[in-house]
Amino acid sequence: MKQGTGMKTNCRRAAKEGRKADWAVRKAEWRAQEKLRKARGEAPDYGRGPMGPPHAFALLPWLLMGMGAISNVIKGETPNPWIGALGLLVFNSLYITLVFRAFDRRAREAASTRWCLAALGAVTCALALAYGGNWLLFFPLWGLATGAVVRGRKLGLVMLAGTALAGAISAGEEGWVTLGIVYGTLLSGMVTASILALSETVKELRDTRQELARAAVDQERLRFSRDLHDLLGHTLSVIVVKSEAARRIAPRDMDAALAQVADIESVGRQALTEIREAVTGYREASLAAELDRARGALTAAGIEPVVRQSGPPLPPQAAALLGWVVREAATNAIRHSGATSCEIEVRSFAERVSLVITDDGNGVGSTPPGSGLTGLTERLAAAGGTLVGGPVAGPGRGFRVTAELPVEPAGPEGEGSAEHPETRENEEIR
Repeated sequence: MKQGTGMKTNCRRAAKEGRKADWAVRKAEWRAQEKLRKARGEAPDYGRGPMGPPHAFALLPWLLMGMGAISNVIKGETPNPWIGALGLLVFNSLYITLVFRAFDRRAREAASTRWCLAALGAVTCALALAYGGNWLLFFPLWGLATGAVVRGRKLGLVMLAGTALAGAISAGEEGWVTLGIVYGTLLSGMVTASILALSETVKELRDTRQELARAAVDQERLRFSRDLHDLLGHTLSVIVVKSEAARRIAPRDMDAALAQVADIESVGRQALTEIREAVTGYREASLAAELDRARGALTAAGIEPVVRQSGPPLPPQAAALLGWVVREAATNAIRHSGATSCEIEVRSFAERVSLVITDDGNGVGSTPPGSGLTGLTERLAAAGGTLVGGPVAGPGRGFRVTAELPVEPAGPEGEGSAEHPETRENEEIR
C-alpha cells in the first residue's frame, strides 16, 4: 500500500512539474514572438498570449458558488436530501452543457440550447422555492449561463425577466435582505455577455486583419509579376534587336558593331538596376525616360519613331502608368508588328490625359494577346482609366493602343494645373 501511494505521489509530482515546464515553454515562445513583432513595428497580439481568449473552462469555477447548498445536503440540513442532490446534479449538468455550447456559434443558436437554458431556469426556481438560503445563489449562475448563451437584443429582455423572477422568489423566501441576489443575477449576465461579445469582436478583427494582410501580399505579388514582365520583356527585346544589328554590321563596320555591343552592356546594366528597384518596391516609371528608351529601341529595330507631346506636365502617378504603357506597346511593336513606323502621341488636359500608340505593322496576329496589355488594362482600370488595343480602322494595316487616365487633382500650391508655366504645345520629335 505504501509503495502504491508513493508511486501515485511521484506521478502527481511529475505531472505537476511537466505542466509547469510546458507553461514556461509556451510563455517563452510568446515573449519571443512579441519581441519579434515589436522589432517589426507591429502591434502586440494580446489575444494569443499565454492567457488566451475566454473559453468554457473559465466559466466552470463559478460553480463553487453552489458549495453552500452542497454542504447543506451533505450535513443533512436540507429536507429530502435525495431530491436536493438530484436537483444539484441536474443543475450542474445543464450549466456545464450550456457553457460549452456557448462557445460554438452553431450549437449556441440551436433550439436545443434554448430548451436547456429554459430547463436550467426552471430547476433554479424550483430549488430556490424549495430550500431558499444558499440555494438562491444559483440565480447568479443562471444569469451567467444566460449571458453566455443569449446574444443581441434578446439578452436585455431575458435578463430583465429572469432578474424580476429572481427578485420575487428571493423576497418571498428571505425578504428584501436578498437584494444582492437580484444585483448579482443581472450583473453576472450582462458582464458575461459583454466580455464574450468583446472577445468575439477582437477575434473577428484579428481574422479581418489577417485576411487584409493576405490580400495585400497577393496584390504585391501581382504588382511584382507585372513589373517584372514589363521590365524583362522590353529589355530582352532591345538586347535581341541590338545583338542582331551587331551581328549584321560586324563584317562591314567593326566600330559600329562595337558601339551596338556597348549599348547592349548599358541596357543590361540599366535592367539590373531597374530589377533591384522593382524588387525593393520603389521603382516608378518615368514617362519621359520611357519615351526616350522607346525611341532608341524602335530606331535600333529599324522602325521610325514619331513622338508628340502636348499639354501640361503630368503628376507622377499618371506619368508612371503611361510609362508602363509606352514600354509595353513599344516592346510589342518591336517583337511582333513588322512595322516601319510607330507614332506615339501624348495629350494631357486639365482633367484627363490620353496616350495613343499607332504602328503600320501586321496588326493582330493569330496568337492571343499577351499578359502585358492585360495586366496594364487592370492597372489602369484600378486608377479609373481605360486601355484599348486593336487593329487600325479603315484601309491599310496597323495596330493601335489607346490609354486614357484621369489626372490627379492639383496640389495646394497649384502643382500640375493647366496653367503650369512649362506647358508644351504640339512639340514634335522625330
